[in-house]
Amino acid sequence: MNHEFYMREALKEAELARLKDEVPIGAVVVKDGEIIGRAHNLRETTQQPTAHAELLAIEAACKEVGSFRLEDSTLYVTLEPCVMCSGAIVMSRVPLVVYGARDPKGGTVDSLMNLLDTTEFNHRAEVISGVLEEESRQMLKVFFRELRNRKKREKKERTTE
Repeated sequence: MNHEFYMREALKEAELARLKDEVPIGAVVVKDGEIIGRAHNLRETTQQPTAHAELLAIEAACKEVGSFRLEDSTLYVTLEPCVMCSGAIVMSRVPLVVYGARDPKGGTVDSLMNLLDTTEFNHRAEVISGVLEEESRQMLKVFFRELRNRKKREKKERTTE
């Protein structure tokens, strides 16, 4: 599989999130070389804490295949999954997760813990990390820098009025 090709598709989804002022995280689910689910963060848009790119892509893929089991599929995501998304990966039986940038504050694949390789669960997933890591990290870094600058400008405008 061409991991960089599919990660670029996830980055396209992340860009769609950024255009909506969402944290730019994107995900795609691939089975037999075909993208069967794609999504980007929509937490701000929907005001739903569960509207993470991974969950939405998994939901779309499940709908596409008509099953909650996504065996023989790969999830590509631009940022290391959180605890909620790691749980969805385990429950949907995704056997391979490929991600871009680590999330040292919330990642539960490598950073804080490794939920995808916990032997107590009935399913585990293989992980490949760091695919297009710099592109993924830069997109997030620029987004948060612009957000901080915008908030500073807004605060300054409020205090000068």
